[in-house]
Amino acid sequence: MKLDNRSAATIALHADEEFRADHAIAPPICQSVTYLADGPDDFARKAVEPHNAEFYGRHGNPTAKRLAKIVADLEGAEAGMVLSSGMGAMTTAILTFVGQGDHIIAQDGHYSATSNFLRKVLPRYGIETTFVDQTKPNAFGEAIRPQTKLILVETPVNPLATLTDLKAVANMARAAEVLTLCDNTFASPINQRPLEFGIDLVVHSATKYIGGHHDLLAGVVVGKQPQLDAIWDMSMDLGPIGAPFDAWLALRGLRTLKARIDVHNANAMKIATFLESHSAVGEVYYPGLLTHPQHELAKQQMTGFGGMLTFDLKGGYEAGLQFVSRLQLCLNAASLGGVETLVVQPAVMFRARLTDEQIRAQGVTPGMIRMSAGIEDGDDLVADLDQALSVI
Repeated sequence: MKLDNRSAATIALHADEEFRADHAIAPPICQSVTYLADGPDDFARKAVEPHNAEFYGRHGNPTAKRLAKIVADLEGAEAGMVLSSGMGAMTTAILTFVGQGDHIIAQDGHYSATSNFLRKVLPRYGIETTFVDQTKPNAFGEAIRPQTKLILVETPVNPLATLTDLKAVANMARAAEVLTLCDNTFASPINQRPLEFGIDLVVHSATKYIGGHHDLLAGVVVGKQPQLDAIWDMSMDLGPIGAPFDAWLALRGLRTLKARIDVHNANAMKIATFLESHSAVGEVYYPGLLTHPQHELAKQQMTGFGGMLTFDLKGGYEAGLQFVSRLQLCLNAASLGGVETLVVQPAVMFRARLTDEQIRAQGVTPGMIRMSAGIEDGDDLVADLDQALSVI
């Protein structure tokens, strides 16, 4: 079935029709770790063929292959691969293309585990990273050296929903023959398709919006076939292969991705608009707001503004504690991208080991609240926030 002109909702439901081996509507879970060969020649071929899903579980899995196919199609990529987590996908992709003496360019702001990997782990192996202000596209180009092998971006990113100009960065990287990789987890392929702007590789934590139900760990990387073959080869040595059951859960979640993202987008916009006019709230950081400093860029490279927003409570740390404790629908829990609305106060996690000044240096204020808007009724969510704010 040719799906080039189909919508994302249709692709998510039908892009894997070629994998259907029986009359079952729901895909099966293939838990087998090893497979029969049809003879010595077949065994030898399967043993070295990248992404072969019927040789040994570390090489590939039929259920995971279906998931990778759909995500690749949603992103407009040639190929994809499922790994054990978002960080499994990120680290395996990075290590595929850099080695001792090489140089990476990254943003000042990334997912914390990505930042730790770049700042603490890679230097032990002779790989240097230069961090630049993602709001200044020229900073990426100015940081390029002869040793630069990879530019890593993430957009939008915590804590202020800051964006990176994908087209500008991709153009500079391509002119210098430097590979680009984008973490597209926050936006999802429904709201943003980095490959359309010239980015080479896209990584997702499928744990978040792709899975959508807070019940799995998985990562996906997509790009051109030769790049994915190289990543697969690295995964053979590192071993972060995705589990079949988690891949099946993500495959099930992916079927409703477009429908869920539409609600996430609408709820986050409704909440951001409400919060912006509330007397207890200071700054609200959401790309869909006209007041967001990069709203115009968001309109250029995003078709929806996502379910993630951050806001400051004027009352500071204590106000944040009181606000979170009064919430009834919104749940105080880590992670994001699921059907339930989740809320965290970042300073609570940091205050055990950092001063307020150190916390602010990381872009986090004492009264900052990060919210992952779920798919509950939007008016009910606003009502919950309103009652929680009423005594602050």
